Amino acid sequence: MTALARLLSAALLALAAALPLRAEPVTVFAAASLKTALDEIAARYEAATGDAVTVAHAGSSGLARQIRMGAPADLFISANPGWMDALEAEGLLAPGTRRDLLRNRLVLIAPEGGPPALDPARDDLAAALGTGRLAVALPEAVPAGIYAKAALQHLGRWEGLADRLAPTDNVRAALRLVALGETPLGVVYATDAGAEPQVRVVATFPEESHPPILYPAAILAGRDRPEARRFLDFLAGPEAGALFQGHGFALADPPE
Repeated sequence: MTALARLLSAALLALAAALPLRAEPVTVFAAASLKTALDEIAARYEAATGDAVTVAHAGSSGLARQIRMGAPADLFISANPGWMDALEAEGLLAPGTRRDLLRNRLVLIAPEGGPPALDPARDDLAAALGTGRLAVALPEAVPAGIYAKAALQHLGRWEGLADRLAPTDNVRAALRLVALGETPLGVVYATDAGAEPQVRVVATFPEESHPPILYPAAILAGRDRPEARRFLDFLAGPEAGALFQGHGFALADPPE
């Protein structure tokens, strides 16, 4: 190697050492119902801090399965405590990082131009469907579907509707079916309905008809690093809380 080549090599090495190393992005696996709000919050956070955040949205059950298979996520935000409980029991959460973030409501929706109002406790929902089906997330696995089944069972409507379902992989897919007019009715979260102008809420299920709709978050085992901690703290802080509330969520623990 010539003297000039050695000088150039040394200069390049010195320049590389002087450049700041960009941290690995924080990867978040989050319930599909969080998409609109969380994408906005992640963008705000990146702009303010320079820390990169990558968010993958899907049904909580599918995300939990991916985590079990070793998917390289840093944070998991579930739409119900059950899937978080399962991962915690398997030792897949970083100890001491789990916290409850948000609450939601369950609603019955129709396409724009559909019925103005229905009462799930009094009206015949099967008749309201006509020849159509009820869009709902998978009732045996996806939180929104689990809540929907619980609410319809509580109101005595499940047996008449169980064979009239259009099950989907996540709640946003159920929302799309109604928005596109593919189904005359659907059960989703209030925040989903608020994010889609082509649907209208025709009923809100009583809170006592289903378990509380709670969103826990936690850092995953082996991924407890400062960048993940900072973003989780931000999600639980007042700025993100205000943004979540702007999208219709309620805080799990409202400030006193």
